[in-house]
Amino acid sequence: MSFAFFKPSMELSALIGARGATGLALLAVYVTVCRVLRFRRRNKKHAEYPYKTREDFSKMTATHAWEIYRYVASLEFPFLHEKALQFALFRTYGIPTISTLLSSTRQLAAPQLAPRRYEDTALLIAEFLVHPPSHPRSNEAIARMNYLHSIYQRAGKISNDDMLYTMSLFVLEPTRWIASYEWRSMTDMEICALATLWKTIGDAQGINFSALQHGPNDFRDGLEFYEDLRTWADEYENRAMVPDKHNHLVAEETTALLVCNIPTFLRPVARNFVVALMDERLRKAMVYEPVLAIHHRLVDVMFAVRRFVSLYLFPPRPYFLRLKVVSESADPKSGRYFKEYYEQEPWYVKPTFWNRYSVSSWVRWATGRPYPGCSDKFKPEGYQISKVGPQKFEDKGSEECEVVKKKLMEGRAGVECPFAVRR
Repeated sequence: MSFAFFKPSMELSALIGARGATGLALLAVYVTVCRVLRFRRRNKKHAEYPYKTREDFSKMTATHAWEIYRYVASLEFPFLHEKALQFALFRTYGIPTISTLLSSTRQLAAPQLAPRRYEDTALLIAEFLVHPPSHPRSNEAIARMNYLHSIYQRAGKISNDDMLYTMSLFVLEPTRWIASYEWRSMTDMEICALATLWKTIGDAQGINFSALQHGPNDFRDGLEFYEDLRTWADEYENRAMVPDKHNHLVAEETTALLVCNIPTFLRPVARNFVVALMDERLRKAMVYEPVLAIHHRLVDVMFAVRRFVSLYLFPPRPYFLRLKVVSESADPKSGRYFKEYYEQEPWYVKPTFWNRYSVSSWVRWATGRPYPGCSDKFKPEGYQISKVGPQKFEDKGSEECEVVKKKLMEGRAGVECPFAVRR
C-alpha cells in the first residue's frame, strides 16, 4: 500500500509539532523572564539601602522607611495593599466603641453620608502616606485628622485604645493580605519600613504606646514594634471585638459601598464573598451568618490564580504605571488638589475630558451611577486638605490645623530613626 496519500498530513503534523514546541519554548522563556525580573527588582531595591541585618534595622530612618513603603505600595503590591487598607478600616467596625460612634454621628450609618465619609478618610490617609514625613501635605493631613479626632476625644468618645488599634491594623492587615494572597510575602526590611513609618505617624497623632510590651518608646526597631502591635491587637480583639448591632449597621453600609460597582443581581453573591474574607472572630462581631464553604474555596482559588498570573505571566509594573491616589501638584488657579481615581462616588475627581467621557464613565451613566462632572455635589473643583471632613466641620479648624502642621513639620523634618531615642 502506498503512503503517498498520507505524506502531506504527516508534513503538516510535523510543522504544527515544530511550531508548538517553539511556542512552548518561547512561553517558558517568557515565564522565566517575568519571574526573574520581579525578584530582580526586589533585590535591587534592597541593595539600595544599608539595612542588611537585624542590627541595621534599628538605624532605619523615617525617610528611608517611607521610600521603601512607597515602592511596596505603589509598584510591588498596589492592588492588594489598597484592599488591605480598606479592610483595615472595615475591621475596626468590629469594635463596638468605634462602630457606636460612627453610628451615632451617622457618618457611616446613613447611605447619603457614608460614601463621602469613606472617601474623606481614605483621602487623608493617602495624603500622609503618599508624601514623605517632612512634606507639608503629609503633615497638614495628619493635623486635619488630629483636629477631627480631637472633637470626639475631648468628649470621651474616642479612646487611646481605639486609636492604637486602628493604627495597628494599618500595619498588620497589609502584611497579612500580602503574605496570604500576593505573589510573594513582604521581606523583613519591608515590614520594618512599614512599621517604622506608622510609628512616626502614630507619634504625630499623639498615640500612647504604653500598652505595648516595649512601650511607650523602648522598641528595638520597626520589626519589634510590628511584633508588639500584633500581640497587643490580638489580645485587644479577644476582649473588645464582640457582637453588637452597631457593628452590623456600619458593616452593612460599608459592604454596600464595596460592592456598589457590581451589577445589582450579583451583589448578594459579592456580599457573600466579603463575608468569606472575614475570620470567624470578625464575622461573629459583625453579626453575619456563616457563608457556604464554596465561597471560601472560590476566594482561595481566585487569589491563587491571581498569584500565579502575577508571578509568571506579568512583568513587574513599570514606574510610569505606579498607583497614583492624589494629584501630585495643586491646581495653579485654585490651589486645590484632586483624587486621581475613585471606586464608589467621584468625590474630588477633576472632570477632565478623559475622566468624563471614558468607557467606565459611559457605563456609569448608562447604569445610573455618578461619574466625574455629573454633579457639583461631588466637589469637582477639588479639595483643600484643611477642609476635608464632614460638611459641618468644613469651615472649622483651619487655623488650628495650620499651627499643628508647622509643629509637626519641625518635629518630623529630620531623618532620624523614630526608635533611636528611647525613654
